[in-house]
Amino acid sequence: MEQSGTSALLQGAVQDLASGVVSALSGGDHVTVSGADADDIPSAGLVLPAVRVLGADLLLPQVLFRTLPDMAELAVFRKAVESFPPRADAAPAVRWSHWAMRRTLRRFEAAPDGVMPGDRAQEPDASWLDGASWQFLTHQLAVLAPLAVPGEDCAVTEAARRRPVDLARGFVRAVRRRDWQQAAGAGRWLTLLDGVPPELGLETGLDFVELMGGTDARVTLQVQAARVMRAAGARV
Repeated sequence: MEQSGTSALLQGAVQDLASGVVSALSGGDHVTVSGADADDIPSAGLVLPAVRVLGADLLLPQVLFRTLPDMAELAVFRKAVESFPPRADAAPAVRWSHWAMRRTLRRFEAAPDGVMPGDRAQEPDASWLDGASWQFLTHQLAVLAPLAVPGEDCAVTEAARRRPVDLARGFVRAVRRRDWQQAAGAGRWLTLLDGVPPELGLETGLDFVELMGGTDARVTLQVQAARVMRAAGARV
């Protein structure tokens, strides 16, 4: 029961962080992460795990809008990166999620304006995507939606770029299965790709996904990210 309660609290913390990101992407205030070391805050012990679950998307508004993150927030982000390195037996998606956070951290710590040349050093292996079925590819790319950022190339991005039609099939399948998080993540990738079938109706499809996703802020985050990138005409 205690473990179940902790899991529910963690999911709530992740939702709170995602809601803050959605607000920033929508032009509102970004709820700054704080309290990672505060003993008097009941949820303080969940801040770092929640940041790790949300991953690089915590700083997505700053990446897309070319603004600097709050220094306290960046410090918490850095601590989450340092506190949760992937284990030796970690799944590829876990390794790539951690790599995405490290890339984002380097971006903001490398230069005052947060801009740095592309750095693909120490990329994890991406061969597990070679020849993957379109269903598996969609699932993995949806998990790695934080890597779907314009102008940031990597081996996972290249895998997505090669298979827009398969990813479109996966988007439709996710909608039919009512897997809104997977559909939203796949839709974010499709927003950045060339060769997406026009009959997919991606923009309308994402509106539907957001509606059906209800109060899930992680779904809304992916849809809003797609809107921002679409409005900017972004591509990978």
